[in-house]
Amino acid sequence: MTVEDRPHLPSLRARRNLREELVETLRGAVISGELRPGVVYSAPSLAEQFGVSATPVREAMLDLVREGLVETMRNKGFRVTELSDKELDDLTALRALIEIPTVAELTRRGVAAADIDRLRPLAAGIEDAARRGDLVAHVTIDMEFHLGLLSLAGNPYLVDTVRSLRSRSRIYGLRSLAERDQLVPSSHEHSELLDLIQAGDAAGAEDLMRRHIGHVRGIWAAQD
Repeated sequence: MTVEDRPHLPSLRARRNLREELVETLRGAVISGELRPGVVYSAPSLAEQFGVSATPVREAMLDLVREGLVETMRNKGFRVTELSDKELDDLTALRALIEIPTVAELTRRGVAAADIDRLRPLAAGIEDAARRGDLVAHVTIDMEFHLGLLSLAGNPYLVDTVRSLRSRSRIYGLRSLAERDQLVPSSHEHSELLDLIQAGDAAGAEDLMRRHIGHVRGIWAAQD
């Protein structure tokens, strides 16, 4: 791994056990494109950035191997699994089929104010991460927000399916957007979505979700 290939990884926050924290952070690094396809990453080099030993990093990467996000390179390390444009399009299409109508139906049914209030800090956290250029935190909190919202539908199988689809996606253009100060406006859509849901505007929430998911294969999709 060259200096140019060195990913921008955040410090660990030690909010849970180390392995879970590493898995979550490394998964976010894969989704955001901070860990790039074609580059071989060794557990010791990643561990050095985190300030931890290589063993928990290696175990976390093996968890991502089981998820299909990375593959092992014998006696070298790990390489991010590369997806074709068609595969990314297919993942995005499936997300749209599930997430858009679910959010619209949730809005029609009505969401308790307490549930909206629990999601507000996550929406704010996504914007804050965008301002700081912390792409790993951005996609990690984004995942937590959307899965939390979908969980209100009361269907755990739906949530698990979307979690898998989102984990396997790649959002390669986030770094360029952050450097051009274009990531914050799209991040604000999470707060806007909560406003629409709270107002009972199902058509508006459905339209915003369609545009929001479209970002994955639109302005966010280009390789840096």
